Amino acid sequence: MTTVGGDEERLARDFEDHRAHLKAVAYRMLGSVAEAEDAAQEAWLRLSRVEPGGIDNLGGWLTTVTGRICLDLLRSRTARREQPMDDTFVPDPVLRPLTRVDPEQEALEADSVGIALLVVMETLDPDERLAFVLHDMFAVPFDDIAPVVERSPAATRQLASRARRRVRDSSPPADPDAGRQRQALDAFRAASRTGDFEALLAVLHPDVVLRADAGALVRGVAGSKTLRGARQVAESAMLFARFNAQARPVLVNGAPGLVSAADGRVNSVMSVTVHDGRITALYILADPARLKGLVLPSEAD
Repeated sequence: MTTVGGDEERLARDFEDHRAHLKAVAYRMLGSVAEAEDAAQEAWLRLSRVEPGGIDNLGGWLTTVTGRICLDLLRSRTARREQPMDDTFVPDPVLRPLTRVDPEQEALEADSVGIALLVVMETLDPDERLAFVLHDMFAVPFDDIAPVVERSPAATRQLASRARRRVRDSSPPADPDAGRQRQALDAFRAASRTGDFEALLAVLHPDVVLRADAGALVRGVAGSKTLRGARQVAESAMLFARFNAQARPVLVNGAPGLVSAADGRVNSVMSVTVHDGRITALYILADPARLKGLVLPSEAD
């Protein structure tokens, strides 16, 4: 149990011990790094207004408060949105150098925050997403989640169960082995480098889906798009072969991916889903506004 002390400096130190966890919760809720940081900061502001000594379990309190902040943001998004979620949307990626890490931990990280999972979670209702994230990903009891969504614990359990089924049914099957993911990505990169159309077709699943998010301002061939089928995706890859060939491997949300950059500025980030040695889905973020603050990982390979 953690007790909030009356001293503001101690309170700030206690909060900093939890900041990374709160950003992780908010990122899974919102799919946005910037919004996750804002949500964590808002949690701090709310904590600073609480009467000293009024919280017994600081970590639990901050987690549910952050969840409530994110829920309000998601509900606001839904209320403002006149059209269904654009099927070209790609969540903000989290980049790390492609270094040798524990394969089991890498698989766990990719499974918990992978781009493909975040894309599916965008289709959930805000209350479903909250229940799923807090309970399934952070083991928050339904009794603690229920007041946030203003439902009974039993109804909150049903929200999480419904979300879990939708995530399971909508998520593309993926090979958990990072080595096999890397092999498929390397084959895609090599085919792009040499302009080998047949080799591209060979590494792409016949029903592959490409989702490219270039933002609202980019138009033409480089604009946002969703493509389906190996031939269409391969033809698009050939148009951007030079950029794909120059891109370097990184970890994108814990799984192998590619980042294209020039003069230290990120131009695009690509992650893939691999199943049975072939790429079944590609997620490309090329929105200049959202890539602007992305930190390029150090060289490692």
